[in-house]
Amino acid sequence: MLTFDDAIRSASTPEEAWLALQQLTQTLVGVKLFTVMTVDMQTLQACRVYTNDPIAYPVSGTKPITIDDWFDVVHRQQKMFVANTITEIAKVFPDHEKIWSLGCGSVVNLPVIIGNELVATINILHEQHHYTPARIQTVLDQLTEPARLAYQRTHLVAPQSFDLSSKKPDDFS
Repeated sequence: MLTFDDAIRSASTPEEAWLALQQLTQTLVGVKLFTVMTVDMQTLQACRVYTNDPIAYPVSGTKPITIDDWFDVVHRQQKMFVANTITEIAKVFPDHEKIWSLGCGSVVNLPVIIGNELVATINILHEQHHYTPARIQTVLDQLTEPARLAYQRTHLVAPQSFDLSSKKPDDFS
């Protein structure tokens, strides 16, 4: 099995780069649902660019960014958003029933910050109460830099995939 460093260095597609990060996340803290959303703060649009569950959460067009409490934590404060119960998730994610149906009841949204700008979120979901304080600290300490590396690698291998102007809006369900 390749180490993350080897996998990210040899990634020739965005999917390979994100898969390397997903596998590292699985090893370090565990994950049931893993998605990546890029953001364009100029147009206030987000785009799912990677998923480990393309049936429930496909890679798709754009959706508007909602200015709410989640936005305040992840964008303005540039901190992780953590919810460890489905009740907490339901307060900020309208698709909480779908999340619950996948056996997920906790989430960590790790912001990817480049040059002091939010460029993406790494969305890590598992069963309720899975993301203990120790696991949350592991995400912060051991996944922040790999998430930046994966994002930068995807730009190197497919820069056109980040042009949100060519993508169409959809419901993202």
